[in-house]
Amino acid sequence: MKATINDVAKLSGVSIKTVSRVMNKEPSVRQLTREKVQAAVKELNYQPNLAARNLAGTKSFTIAYVYDNPNAYYVIDMQEGILSACRQQGFELLINPCDSQKENITEDIIDTIKHARVAGLVLTPPFSERPEFVKQILAQDIKVVRIMSGDVAPDELSPCVMVNDRDAAQTITQHLIDLGHTKIGFIAGGAAHMSTIERYKGYRRALKANNIAFNHNLIIEGEYSFESGVNGAKKLIAEKVTTENRPTAIFSCNDEIAAGALFAARLMNINIPEQLAIAGFENSPFSRQTWPKLTTADQPNKQIAHDAASLLISQIRKQKGKSETSQYVPQLMVRDSTGRHS
Repeated sequence: MKATINDVAKLSGVSIKTVSRVMNKEPSVRQLTREKVQAAVKELNYQPNLAARNLAGTKSFTIAYVYDNPNAYYVIDMQEGILSACRQQGFELLINPCDSQKENITEDIIDTIKHARVAGLVLTPPFSERPEFVKQILAQDIKVVRIMSGDVAPDELSPCVMVNDRDAAQTITQHLIDLGHTKIGFIAGGAAHMSTIERYKGYRRALKANNIAFNHNLIIEGEYSFESGVNGAKKLIAEKVTTENRPTAIFSCNDEIAAGALFAARLMNINIPEQLAIAGFENSPFSRQTWPKLTTADQPNKQIAHDAASLLISQIRKQKGKSETSQYVPQLMVRDSTGRHS
């Protein structure tokens, strides 16, 4: 017969409640007791029913990742990072892709998390950047941790994991300037994303720090997509563009855009990096699948997601001592797509 929690309690000589605490990986159990219960679990090959566990008590052991992001690599990294934290701490993960522009999207999400008895949400842009949305989720007595672009949390609504895109973008632009480039194009991501705004600010800050005049003709509005990179690069380096407005380097708001820009340059028989340097952002697989490989900023999305989920679970368990805000600064990774301007 399949072992039960009663069997584990009897074999380890503790109460059912203590076994439950060990299985839920709660920190308030002495190490010796934890080891006795874990030995009994292993000996009996006990497999807890996680769904039944959620139904049996008042506590929920499920968190959700709610997102609207077309970048599959980013989403996969987020999922893997959150899942790793859930597995370590005995929680389940509900993955909920959404259309953030859909009418009544907030009500739809609230219905989903209520039905699934979700205890908390990890939010990434654009949901994490909507304070009214966050307030409505918090009003349901649901914990929230947000992953956001910036160096400090914009408010005290919920804990945050911040990504300092501005400093990282300044470092990338400075790298291009150090290589002798002064006409640096900028292909933006979606205007609604704070990451786009912060990376643009970093780009502008580097120009100003080096007394390089800002040229609005070198700025291309776009989206976080390969096609946006292709179209943006074509606009920047087309034959009709004057020499004054034609860049010798392009900083793209992410690697997917940069890969598109590199593809466009190839179509126009422009050598990379000899005639045009191209840099991206995030260190996604796009940056390693192009030729030449892309200079970029390493954004550790799996670790960011893991930290966000760990912070969320500590909030759900009401653990003390965990900082409610942490910050990552993506680090410059120099590869073959950027070279010295001759």
